[in-house]
Amino acid sequence: MKIGLIGIGLMGQALSERLLERQHTLTIYNRSPNKTAALQSQGAQVVSNANAVIQASDITLFMLSDADAIHSVLDTTTADSVNNKLIIQMGTIAPAESREIADRIRQQQGQYLESPVLGSLPEARSGTLIIMAGGQEADYQTALPLLQDLSKEPRHTGDVGHGATIKLAMNQLIAGLTSSFALSLALVEKEQIDVSQFMDIVRDSALYAPTFDKKLDRMLNRDFSNPNFPTKHLAKDTHLFLSVAKQLGLNTAALQGIAEVLDATLEQGLADTDYSAVFSGVSPE
Repeated sequence: MKIGLIGIGLMGQALSERLLERQHTLTIYNRSPNKTAALQSQGAQVVSNANAVIQASDITLFMLSDADAIHSVLDTTTADSVNNKLIIQMGTIAPAESREIADRIRQQQGQYLESPVLGSLPEARSGTLIIMAGGQEADYQTALPLLQDLSKEPRHTGDVGHGATIKLAMNQLIAGLTSSFALSLALVEKEQIDVSQFMDIVRDSALYAPTFDKKLDRMLNRDFSNPNFPTKHLAKDTHLFLSVAKQLGLNTAALQGIAEVLDATLEQGLADTDYSAVFSGVSPE
Protein backbone atom coordinates (compact mmCIF):
# COMPACT_ATOMS: atom_id res chain seq x y z
CA MET A 1 0.00 0.00 0.00
CA LYS A 2 1.24 3.49 -0.83
CA ILE A 3 1.24 5.48 2.39
CA GLY A 4 2.10 9.12 3.00
CA LEU A 5 3.03 10.65 6.33
CA ILE A 6 3.22 14.36 7.09
CA GLY A 7 4.85 15.42 10.35
CA ILE A 8 8.07 13.69 11.40
CA GLY A 9 8.19 14.49 15.08
CA LEU A 10 8.86 11.81 17.69
CA MET A 11 5.66 9.90 16.97
CA GLY A 12 5.82 10.51 13.23
CA GLN A 13 9.27 9.00 13.12
CA ALA A 14 8.21 5.94 15.12
CA LEU A 15 5.15 5.42 12.91
CA SER A 16 7.32 5.72 9.80
CA GLU A 17 9.69 3.06 11.11
CA ARG A 18 6.76 0.74 11.73
CA LEU A 19 5.29 1.31 8.27
CA LEU A 20 8.63 0.62 6.59
CA GLU A 21 9.03 -2.53 8.65
CA ARG A 22 5.61 -3.65 7.40
CA GLN A 23 6.81 -3.16 3.80
CA HIS A 24 4.60 -0.21 2.90
CA THR A 25 5.75 2.21 0.22
CA LEU A 26 6.21 5.35 2.30
CA THR A 27 6.41 8.98 1.18
CA ILE A 28 7.12 11.58 3.86
CA TYR A 29 7.31 15.34 4.34
CA ASN A 30 8.39 17.50 7.25
CA ARG A 31 8.98 21.22 7.42
CA SER A 32 12.42 20.56 8.97
CA PRO A 33 14.25 18.36 6.43
CA ASN A 34 16.90 17.26 8.94
CA LYS A 35 14.30 15.03 10.62
CA THR A 36 13.76 12.95 7.48
CA ALA A 37 17.34 11.87 6.67
CA ALA A 38 17.35 8.74 8.83
CA LEU A 39 14.04 7.56 7.39
CA GLN A 40 15.24 8.20 3.85
CA SER A 41 18.19 5.90 4.51
CA GLN A 42 15.68 3.24 5.62
CA GLY A 43 13.73 3.46 2.37
CA ALA A 44 11.25 6.30 2.75
CA GLN A 45 10.74 8.65 -0.18
CA VAL A 46 11.25 12.25 0.95
CA VAL A 47 9.45 15.01 -0.97
CA SER A 48 9.57 18.78 -0.67
CA ASN A 49 5.92 19.57 0.05
CA ALA A 50 2.72 18.11 1.46
CA ASN A 51 0.92 18.17 -1.87
CA ALA A 52 3.45 15.75 -3.33
CA VAL A 53 2.90 13.35 -0.41
CA ILE A 54 -0.85 13.20 -0.95
CA GLN A 55 -0.49 12.82 -4.72
CA ALA A 56 1.92 9.89 -4.31
CA SER A 57 -0.17 8.05 -1.73
CA ASP A 58 -3.41 6.09 -1.42
CA ILE A 59 -3.70 7.07 2.25
CA THR A 60 -1.93 9.99 3.94
CA LEU A 61 -1.41 10.17 7.69
CA PHE A 62 -1.22 13.57 9.40
CA MET A 63 0.81 13.49 12.63
CA LEU A 64 0.84 17.20 13.41
CA SER A 65 0.80 19.15 16.66
CA ASP A 66 -2.54 20.95 16.41
CA ALA A 67 -5.38 22.05 14.15
CA ASP A 68 -3.56 25.20 13.03
CA ALA A 69 -0.69 23.06 11.73
CA ILE A 70 -3.15 20.84 9.87
CA HIS A 71 -4.84 23.82 8.22
CA SER A 72 -1.42 25.22 7.28
CA VAL A 73 -0.66 21.98 5.46
CA LEU A 74 -4.06 21.90 3.75
CA ASP A 75 -3.48 25.47 2.60
CA THR A 76 -0.62 24.15 0.46
CA THR A 77 -2.62 21.37 -1.19
CA THR A 78 -4.75 21.42 -4.31
CA ALA A 79 -8.22 20.01 -4.85
CA ASP A 80 -6.86 17.71 -7.56
CA SER A 81 -4.41 16.08 -5.15
CA VAL A 82 -6.99 15.57 -2.37
CA ASN A 83 -9.72 14.30 -4.71
CA ASN A 84 -10.56 10.65 -3.95
CA LYS A 85 -7.72 10.35 -1.41
CA LEU A 86 -8.11 9.27 2.22
CA ILE A 87 -6.52 11.50 4.83
CA ILE A 88 -6.17 10.16 8.37
CA GLN A 89 -5.63 12.71 11.12
CA MET A 90 -3.79 11.13 14.07
CA GLY A 91 -2.97 14.04 16.39
CA THR A 92 -4.87 15.34 19.42
CA ILE A 93 -7.30 18.10 18.45
CA ALA A 94 -10.74 19.24 19.57
CA PRO A 95 -13.82 17.43 18.21
CA ALA A 96 -15.12 20.62 16.57
CA GLU A 97 -11.72 21.16 14.95
CA SER A 98 -11.79 17.62 13.57
CA ARG A 99 -15.25 18.12 12.11
CA GLU A 100 -14.13 21.37 10.49
CA ILE A 101 -11.14 19.64 8.90
CA ALA A 102 -13.39 16.80 7.71
CA ASP A 103 -15.72 19.30 6.02
CA ARG A 104 -12.79 21.02 4.34
CA ILE A 105 -11.38 17.78 2.93
CA ARG A 106 -14.77 16.47 1.82
CA GLN A 107 -15.47 19.73 -0.02
CA GLN A 108 -12.44 18.81 -2.15
CA GLN A 109 -13.92 15.34 -2.74
CA GLY A 110 -11.48 13.68 -0.37
CA GLN A 111 -12.20 11.24 2.46
CA TYR A 112 -11.37 11.92 6.11
CA LEU A 113 -10.88 9.72 9.15
CA GLU A 114 -9.71 10.84 12.57
CA SER A 115 -7.57 8.20 14.27
CA PRO A 116 -5.87 9.64 17.34
CA VAL A 117 -3.67 7.20 19.20
CA LEU A 118 -2.97 6.30 22.81
CA GLY A 119 0.52 5.02 23.45
CA SER A 120 4.01 6.29 22.88
CA LEU A 121 7.13 5.42 20.90
CA PRO A 122 7.52 1.77 21.98
CA GLU A 123 3.89 1.05 21.11
CA ALA A 124 4.20 2.82 17.76
CA ARG A 125 7.25 0.78 16.83
CA SER A 126 5.69 -2.52 17.93
CA GLY A 127 2.27 -1.90 16.37
CA THR A 128 0.43 -1.94 19.71
CA LEU A 129 -1.06 1.55 19.79
CA ILE A 130 -4.67 2.05 20.88
CA ILE A 131 -6.42 3.71 17.93
CA MET A 132 -9.76 5.52 18.31
CA ALA A 133 -11.13 6.11 14.82
CA GLY A 134 -14.01 8.42 14.03
CA GLY A 135 -15.62 8.81 10.64
CA GLN A 136 -17.72 7.08 8.04
CA GLU A 137 -17.79 3.30 8.15
CA ALA A 138 -16.63 2.99 4.53
CA ASP A 139 -13.57 5.14 5.22
CA TYR A 140 -12.79 3.13 8.35
CA GLN A 141 -12.96 -0.13 6.39
CA THR A 142 -10.63 1.31 3.74
CA ALA A 143 -8.14 2.28 6.44
CA LEU A 144 -8.51 -0.87 8.55
CA PRO A 145 -5.69 -2.96 7.01
CA LEU A 146 -3.30 -0.06 7.61
CA LEU A 147 -4.61 0.62 11.12
CA GLN A 148 -4.14 -3.07 11.95
CA ASP A 149 -0.43 -2.67 11.19
CA LEU A 150 -0.31 0.00 13.90
CA SER A 151 -2.70 -1.46 16.46
CA LYS A 152 -3.72 -4.91 17.64
CA GLU A 153 -7.35 -3.85 17.86
CA PRO A 154 -8.32 -0.54 16.23
CA ARG A 155 -11.64 0.81 17.45
CA HIS A 156 -14.26 2.57 15.33
CA THR A 157 -15.84 4.93 17.87
CA GLY A 158 -18.49 6.46 15.63
CA ASP A 159 -18.72 9.73 13.71
CA VAL A 160 -15.99 12.32 13.25
CA GLY A 161 -15.45 13.97 16.62
CA HIS A 162 -16.03 10.84 18.68
CA GLY A 163 -12.45 9.63 18.45
CA ALA A 164 -11.14 13.13 19.14
CA THR A 165 -13.34 13.40 22.22
CA ILE A 166 -12.22 10.07 23.66
CA LYS A 167 -8.58 10.95 23.02
CA LEU A 168 -8.97 14.22 24.94
CA ALA A 169 -10.64 12.31 27.77
CA MET A 170 -7.75 9.83 27.89
CA ASN A 171 -5.11 12.57 27.91
CA GLN A 172 -6.95 14.31 30.75
CA LEU A 173 -6.54 11.06 32.69
CA ILE A 174 -2.82 11.06 31.89
CA ALA A 175 -2.49 14.58 33.26
CA GLY A 176 -4.59 13.81 36.32
CA LEU A 177 -2.94 10.52 37.24
CA THR A 178 0.62 11.74 36.68
CA SER A 179 0.23 15.01 38.54
CA SER A 180 -1.61 13.38 41.45
CA PHE A 181 1.08 10.72 41.79
CA ALA A 182 3.80 13.38 41.57
CA LEU A 183 2.17 15.35 44.40
CA SER A 184 1.84 12.30 46.66
CA LEU A 185 5.38 11.20 45.91
CA ALA A 186 6.71 14.68 46.62
CA LEU A 187 4.96 14.73 50.00
CA VAL A 188 6.45 11.35 50.96
CA GLU A 189 9.90 12.47 49.81
CA LYS A 190 9.73 15.79 51.70
CA GLU A 191 8.78 13.93 54.90
CA GLN A 192 11.75 11.57 54.35
CA ILE A 193 9.59 8.46 54.33
CA ASP A 194 10.93 5.32 52.66
CA VAL A 195 9.55 5.52 49.12
CA SER A 196 9.63 1.74 48.70
CA GLN A 197 7.30 1.41 51.70
CA PHE A 198 4.94 3.96 50.18
CA MET A 199 4.99 2.20 46.82
CA ASP A 200 4.28 -1.21 48.39
CA ILE A 201 1.14 0.27 49.94
CA VAL A 202 0.10 1.96 46.68
CA ARG A 203 0.57 -1.24 44.69
CA ASP A 204 -1.59 -3.22 47.14
CA SER A 205 -4.40 -0.67 46.90
CA ALA A 206 -7.23 -0.10 44.46
CA LEU A 207 -5.60 3.26 43.71
CA TYR A 208 -2.64 1.80 41.84
CA ALA A 209 -2.06 2.56 38.16
CA PRO A 210 0.84 1.03 36.17
CA THR A 211 1.92 4.49 35.02
CA PHE A 212 3.08 5.17 38.61
CA ASP A 213 5.88 2.62 38.30
CA LYS A 214 6.69 3.74 34.77
CA LYS A 215 7.37 7.27 35.99
CA LEU A 216 8.73 6.53 39.49
CA ASP A 217 12.45 6.34 38.73
CA ARG A 218 12.31 9.37 36.44
CA MET A 219 10.72 11.41 39.21
CA LEU A 220 13.01 10.20 41.98
CA ASN A 221 16.12 10.81 39.87
CA ARG A 222 14.70 13.95 38.22
CA ASP A 223 15.75 12.47 34.90
CA PHE A 224 13.24 13.56 32.31
CA SER A 225 15.44 13.09 29.23
CA ASN A 226 14.63 11.02 26.11
CA PRO A 227 10.87 11.62 26.23
CA ASN A 228 8.25 9.39 24.68
CA PHE A 229 5.68 12.17 25.14
CA PRO A 230 6.99 15.68 25.87
CA THR A 231 5.60 17.88 28.62
CA LYS A 232 4.69 20.63 26.13
CA HIS A 233 2.26 18.30 24.36
CA LEU A 234 0.55 17.24 27.58
CA ALA A 235 0.23 20.91 28.57
CA LYS A 236 -1.25 21.72 25.14
CA ASP A 237 -3.75 18.87 25.39
CA THR A 238 -4.73 19.86 28.93
CA HIS A 239 -5.52 23.41 27.85
CA LEU A 240 -7.42 22.03 24.86
CA PHE A 241 -9.52 19.84 27.16
CA LEU A 242 -10.25 22.86 29.36
CA SER A 243 -11.44 24.85 26.34
CA VAL A 244 -13.76 22.07 25.14
CA ALA A 245 -15.07 21.33 28.65
CA LYS A 246 -15.82 25.01 29.29
CA GLN A 247 -18.01 25.11 26.18
CA LEU A 248 -19.93 22.11 27.54
CA GLY A 249 -20.46 23.65 30.96
CA LEU A 250 -18.27 21.22 32.91
CA ASN A 251 -16.63 22.14 36.22
CA THR A 252 -12.90 21.99 35.49
CA ALA A 253 -11.52 23.49 38.71
CA ALA A 254 -9.34 20.45 39.46
CA LEU A 255 -7.87 20.35 35.97
CA GLN A 256 -7.19 24.08 35.99
CA GLY A 257 -4.82 23.49 38.90
CA ILE A 258 -3.04 20.76 36.97
CA ALA A 259 -2.73 23.07 33.97
CA GLU A 260 -1.07 25.65 36.22
CA VAL A 261 1.43 23.04 37.42
CA LEU A 262 2.17 22.03 33.83
CA ASP A 263 2.68 25.67 32.86
CA ALA A 264 5.07 26.08 35.81
CA THR A 265 6.96 23.02 34.54
CA LEU A 266 7.30 24.61 31.10
CA GLU A 267 8.60 27.79 32.71
CA GLN A 268 11.44 25.72 34.20
CA GLY A 269 12.65 24.98 30.66
CA LEU A 270 11.28 21.43 30.64
CA ALA A 271 8.97 21.71 27.63
CA ASP A 272 10.80 19.11 25.55
CA THR A 273 11.37 16.63 28.38
CA ASP A 274 9.25 13.64 29.37
CA TYR A 275 5.95 14.63 30.96
CA SER A 276 7.05 13.03 34.23
CA ALA A 277 8.74 16.42 34.62
CA VAL A 278 5.46 17.52 36.18
CA PHE A 279 7.18 16.29 39.36
CA SER A 280 9.51 19.26 39.08
CA GLY A 281 6.52 21.55 38.66
CA VAL A 282 5.05 20.14 41.88
CA SER A 283 8.36 20.07 43.78
CA PRO A 284 10.95 22.46 42.33
CA GLU A 285 14.55 21.81 43.31
